[in-house]
Amino acid sequence: MIAGLPPGPAVWCSGLHKRYGKRTAVEDVSLEVGRGEIVGLLGPNGAGKTTVIKMLLGLVRPDAGEVLLLGRPATDPAARVAVGYLPELFRYQPWLTAAEVLTLHVRLAGLAVPKQEQLDCLDLVGLGERAGDRVGGFSKGMQQRLGLAVALVARPQFVILDEPTSALDPLGRADVRDIVLDLKSRGVAVLLNSHLIGEVERVCDRVVILDRGRVATAGTLTELLGQRELRLHLTALSPAADALLVATGVVERAGDFYTVLLPADDDGSSVPALISELVALDVQVHAVEPARISLEERLLGILRTGQSGVDR
Repeated sequence: MIAGLPPGPAVWCSGLHKRYGKRTAVEDVSLEVGRGEIVGLLGPNGAGKTTVIKMLLGLVRPDAGEVLLLGRPATDPAARVAVGYLPELFRYQPWLTAAEVLTLHVRLAGLAVPKQEQLDCLDLVGLGERAGDRVGGFSKGMQQRLGLAVALVARPQFVILDEPTSALDPLGRADVRDIVLDLKSRGVAVLLNSHLIGEVERVCDRVVILDRGRVATAGTLTELLGQRELRLHLTALSPAADALLVATGVVERAGDFYTVLLPADDDGSSVPALISELVALDVQVHAVEPARISLEERLLGILRTGQSGVDR
């Protein structure tokens, strides 16, 4: 934790409102990101996501509401110095090298980050061998990686990533996913805004969905999507196998097809354990299919109907 910053959530806001002329961009938005938590911010274009992010960072002053950033008002430079930010749209000086871009941003932040740590940060995002190359010759994907390095170079306690994988190929998206999960393991909080919903579903602890400037719904993935289910095609069941399925939690049976509800705290071991027990009981296992509504389906359902399943 950065010295001098009080404990508490990485960011907390309540009742944020923002109007531009006659248009309401954000209305009564409240959210929180805890230390070491990854929260996804979702919603269609124009939902108010970028405006919320700018208010959290103190870049835009809300018309109403309160923001605490690392325990301090968002306008306090002592809080902002511990925040890393990758905006959706950015541009670096094309005549600078990648290493010089990082050095510039470290100086702007007023921090002392050793040169080797800056180079290590370029290694982290896959640009270690291009540290001395001018940014003007970088592809869009390489510039995206450089932007991520800039967000991370000052060892932040809270990172906001606005469409961090928009210009990246599948390998690059996997790299970003690994970096985000590593930040979580080190207690760094992350607010992730992305239209790539599959990426959000893979890494986020909670999700906040905005629609027309308001929080349409928010919650953990289990709260939003329901508990995971397992669909099984089984034959040659003995009474012992039937009893095992009942004890596991069968929620539906149609002929030789069974739907089993997995534990809410499943760590990935429940499925192989269940199948091993069924095979040991001489059950013929023809198919095993995980089943749960996807986050994309849930998001589309909320936006099309205006219904939310979790209250804040």
